Amino acid sequence: MRRVRPGTASRGGGGASSRAAGEERALTSVAAGDRYEEPADLPRLWHVTLSVSGQEAPLKELRRALEQLAHDHPFLLTSRYAPDHAEIRYWEEARDLHDAAAVALRLWGEHRQSAGLPPWEIVGLEVIDRETYHQRVAEGYGPAPATPVGVHPF
Repeated sequence: MRRVRPGTASRGGGGASSRAAGEERALTSVAAGDRYEEPADLPRLWHVTLSVSGQEAPLKELRRALEQLAHDHPFLLTSRYAPDHAEIRYWEEARDLHDAAAVALRLWGEHRQSAGLPPWEIVGLEVIDRETYHQRVAEGYGPAPATPVGVHPF
């Protein structure tokens, strides 16, 4: 019997395939008694909290900019804001913490023009793995499970 490694089967959803039309995916045989081991470099989920701060900005413009950022970056969970600072929480898929942090450190600057974000600087960054996030929530140290998704004032 031939089997495909977990995670390599078609995920459906109608997305574009990296294979040419008609090209078949190679199947991998698994001998009896062999154990499948996950490759170490598969992407993982990281919970990111990015804090930014700067000179006061009009709240209406700031809210609109954060809503645009949420539209541009679909994994954005929650944004909280005040006239002179904001906090953004989202999930990032990356190979390791270094990659997730690098993407997070570019997020504000790369979307500043397209979303109309204020010229604030990043003043804080926390990147934790999925297991740590869930452990914190279970112990009561993470964000409240009922925290609404979206853009909200502090």
